[in-house]
Amino acid sequence: MYNPKSKVATEFIDDAEIQETLAYAAAHKDDFALIDQILEKAATLKGLSHREATVLLECDDPVYLDKIYQLAMEIKQKNYGNRIVLFAPLYLSNYCVNECRYCPYHHHNKHIARKQLSQEEIVREVVALQDMGHKRLALETGEDPVNCPIEYVLESIKTIYGIKHKNGAIRRVNVNIAATTVENYRRLKEAGIGTYILFQETYNKQAYEYLHPAGPKSNYAYHTEAMDRAMEGGIDDVGCGVLFGLNLYKYDFVGLLMHAEHLEARFGVGPHTISVPRVRPADDIDPQNFSNAISDEIFQKIVAVLRVAVPYTGMIISTRESQKTREKVLHLGISQISGASRTSVGGYVEPEKENTSQFDVNDNRTLDEVIGWLLDLGYIPSFCTACYREGRTGDRFMRLVKTQQIGNCCQPNALMTLKEYLIDYAGPETRRRGEQMILDTIPLIPNEKVRALTVQHLADIENDQRDFRF
Repeated sequence: MYNPKSKVATEFIDDAEIQETLAYAAAHKDDFALIDQILEKAATLKGLSHREATVLLECDDPVYLDKIYQLAMEIKQKNYGNRIVLFAPLYLSNYCVNECRYCPYHHHNKHIARKQLSQEEIVREVVALQDMGHKRLALETGEDPVNCPIEYVLESIKTIYGIKHKNGAIRRVNVNIAATTVENYRRLKEAGIGTYILFQETYNKQAYEYLHPAGPKSNYAYHTEAMDRAMEGGIDDVGCGVLFGLNLYKYDFVGLLMHAEHLEARFGVGPHTISVPRVRPADDIDPQNFSNAISDEIFQKIVAVLRVAVPYTGMIISTRESQKTREKVLHLGISQISGASRTSVGGYVEPEKENTSQFDVNDNRTLDEVIGWLLDLGYIPSFCTACYREGRTGDRFMRLVKTQQIGNCCQPNALMTLKEYLIDYAGPETRRRGEQMILDTIPLIPNEKVRALTVQHLADIENDQRDFRF
């Protein structure tokens, strides 16, 4: 039944193919001649099949693990350089009609405070985020057609894009809301969203149905086929992910890559981003209840092999993870991180008075502390949104990444958005380190004309102009 071009969820995520892949990988995990061939193929930056990638995931030889990690670092550097893009989640509502066993928003949780932000409250939240320096948001909501209809989400997006405060502006709004119809995806596209993000949670249909016993999300096919409908609705940047720890991680690893292959086969464009969240504590959710939780070592391996297998995609890690864990995986493939996140509804304006959080945050540093940390590690903190606003989305973006040309735009754009942050929001020490990073990086811009224009724009930013982009 396996057919990556099929529109049917159980055909492009075929259980038999996953089981055969897992068996094949287990049988070949010490076939070093094969693994060498796979690594040679991956080094061409053309990507790997789900079966080839799973062989690498299964391999536990220390020498070859080092080779995989080294290759992951090289691929990340070639495609994305040393820049790290920053964003923040914005929770609009935690009303939900689903009964997901791993999420405190589930409908029968009676001791979590339910809240939906008014448009006035959204303005206050966004101003607080702008005052930190954020330029891109990921909208989060529960699924509730009465208390959080699509019209509310669309109105909220319009509100967010309209907020100008001092030198602050949200330039890209990504949206992580429940699976919906082609028509609603078309409306989201018309509203100007960036990436549509939806986590599969698990690709194992039996496990999925157990974890989602009631509510619209319990429909495995409708949820799994959501990215197809989003692309049919004109959204050409979509973001996938699973919640590692809900199911056997190897199964979901294969499913995640099969989903990427399906989008590539059907639409010619794979996922714009892949997220790698793990189960975290929350109001009435204990990760100890999930026996498939994965260790930090396995988590690092997943990140590295995903980077090797899907070199074109952005990879995201959130504040679910600690500073220590985030630091370990940054060089293995991560290209986007959240900073100073609040997972409660209204949490940016004031400390949480009522329990409205979706999960506990494990990295509670301020955005300025995160920026300083990235600078210390040798990364360029970036608030760039240029590709989205210049129309470099979907296949246009992928062509640039797959030919290693995206860095010609990304590096100077990262420097200019960092300069904006340093002048408008940074503390004195962060500004000092950031200015040194800019000085050190300018000579590395290969194109002479781009380098000269970057220098000019950096001077313009010093003179209180903003929002330059290549």
